[in-house]
Amino acid sequence: MTFPERFSDLPEYAFPRLRALLDGHAPGGPVVSMSIGEPKHAFPEWVPQIIAENASEFGKYPPNEGSPELLNAIAGWISRRYGVDLALDQQVMALNGTREGLFNACLALCPEKTAAGQRPAILIPNPFYQVYAVAALAVGAEPVYLPALAETGFLPDFASLDPALLDRTEIAYICTPSNPQGAVASRDYLAQLFALAERHDFKVFADECYSELYAGNTAPVGALQVAKDMGISPERVLLFNSLSKRSSLAGLRSGFVAGGPDCIARIKQLRTYAGAPLPLPLQRVAQQVWGDEAHVAHNRALYQDKYQLADEIFAGVPGFQPVRAGFFLWLPVEDAEAATLKIWRETGVRVLPGPYLGREVDGRNPGDGYIRAALVAPRDELAGGLKALRACIYG
Repeated sequence: MTFPERFSDLPEYAFPRLRALLDGHAPGGPVVSMSIGEPKHAFPEWVPQIIAENASEFGKYPPNEGSPELLNAIAGWISRRYGVDLALDQQVMALNGTREGLFNACLALCPEKTAAGQRPAILIPNPFYQVYAVAALAVGAEPVYLPALAETGFLPDFASLDPALLDRTEIAYICTPSNPQGAVASRDYLAQLFALAERHDFKVFADECYSELYAGNTAPVGALQVAKDMGISPERVLLFNSLSKRSSLAGLRSGFVAGGPDCIARIKQLRTYAGAPLPLPLQRVAQQVWGDEAHVAHNRALYQDKYQLADEIFAGVPGFQPVRAGFFLWLPVEDAEAATLKIWRETGVRVLPGPYLGREVDGRNPGDGYIRAALVAPRDELAGGLKALRACIYG
């Protein structure tokens, strides 16, 4: 029996690795889960009512690309948030969570060979959301892992890449605000990336799932917004977002992809064969949730309070970076696995070693020397966990 070689060297996924590291040891205190980015804040209280009111539609096959009402709600949100107006039937498509879209868009849009007949390259920030790498391998492209380090603002330095590599690049993934570090790409950073994409003819896949959780009063700039201001073709940039973080509805699996008509048409065609559309009652929920900002403002305020809490608890820790966006702390340690195990055995706090989110390149994994802690637990529980973590690791 043979198996595909292209997936043979995939490392074990982060959370099975974490279970193997920790589950043979008893927790040293009340368990506080900070290892997975699963929101714990309440979603809008009217969500179950909408599902109940539309329950009969579970008996219908849902529209594969999203109902007109849902697409209208998504396009309306994009217009309000970024000032970009899109054609509903051509430039927006609903997804069953963005992970599906980030994978399938690569399958639909990455050619087997570049125009020069070379193996395509796909640029991936390192550390990263692991679906980027699997998508690259699935299409036979070369995944190129770009270190996102403190010295580069925890974002990839695209501008320093060899022009020959950029010439065979077909897709560049960018996550902003980033997972795991919470780095926010500036307007200038995105403009520079898009200029490279224009010069070397590649597409940018912008994963913006954490876009609505940020410190202060100024929302992060969006990829479509910058592309529009630059006059960049909408075929050059694809936006991915969802309700998982914005609205604490990870289980709803409502996301979207937006971009140029040709790109969306190709993704839509593939999804017709291989996609799993969102059930209609859940699409009814999603259209209401995308149209409501009151619960988002409340949710953001809860995270901003947690940012302040973390700043107070970790004040004075060398290398500590306050959270700018998202809901992860990226905490410096000497040995990530050793620190994770020590924290678990001595306090019961469960975090994730940074290397589990990255790949080793030239002898270095950019996740080395960090642990990721998700600020998702209720505030009092979180405060206790963070204080225990600080005392355990930093004294």
